Amino acid sequence: MTFKIEMKVRDYECDLQGIVNNSVYFNYLEHARHEFLLANKIDFAQLAADKINLVVLRSEMDYKLSLVPGDEFYVEVTPERISKLKFGFRQIIKRKSDDKIAINALVIGTSVNHRGRPFLPQEIDTLFPA
Repeated sequence: MTFKIEMKVRDYECDLQGIVNNSVYFNYLEHARHEFLLANKIDFAQLAADKINLVVLRSEMDYKLSLVPGDEFYVEVTPERISKLKFGFRQIIKRKSDDKIAINALVIGTSVNHRGRPFLPQEIDTLFPA
């Protein structure tokens, strides 16, 4: 199941070269993951309040194309199971005007309980089938 969210580049997200700063792409990807979870009835903030923390273990990003101010784009999120305790988000950022890929990413995470030990709660386990 692939989730998709649309966004637009804001001027202040760009560096002196007039392109989106590389660190901003992490924000785009994170926002898309949170919206994906909400669309699947998983509230990231509520999990944290319940002492269940979703954490990123690894991020891989391949930069393909620079976005510029005013570009409309979308982020696709596809969940995948990595291992018994790890899940992944395959994410692609595409410029809306021509569907060209700007970013190809894989973000790997897990969840930890109140003692900091990895585990997958039922709602997360169900979302990332083995």
